[in-house]
Amino acid sequence: MAASITPSRLAALVKTRCQIFQTAYNPTSARTGAKYLRARLRGPSMVKYYPPVANIAELARTYKNAGVVDFAEAQRLKDVEDKKRRGKGAPAKAKDKGQSRRTARRR
Repeated sequence: MAASITPSRLAALVKTRCQIFQTAYNPTSARTGAKYLRARLRGPSMVKYYPPVANIAELARTYKNAGVVDFAEAQRLKDVEDKKRRGKGAPAKAKDKGQSRRTARRR
């Protein structure tokens, strides 16, 4: 005849096992997210999967004297100049609080 083990002895066994193997002791089975915290991180694998992309803008900024031209940036600057010439550019920034549109509207 097999002797039955009391629940308190079983709980003590589980607690000791958790201490030995350094696992979380969760007698109430509450959700802790331990499964996701133990999981392997995905970020490094994703970074290794995609090859590095050459960034022309970064190269042009780093090596200004090398003659590397970022055509997209040059075109953007040309477009900004054209808009300013036509009066469609961004408004001038306020130098002090008196020039702010917000304070002008309150008066």
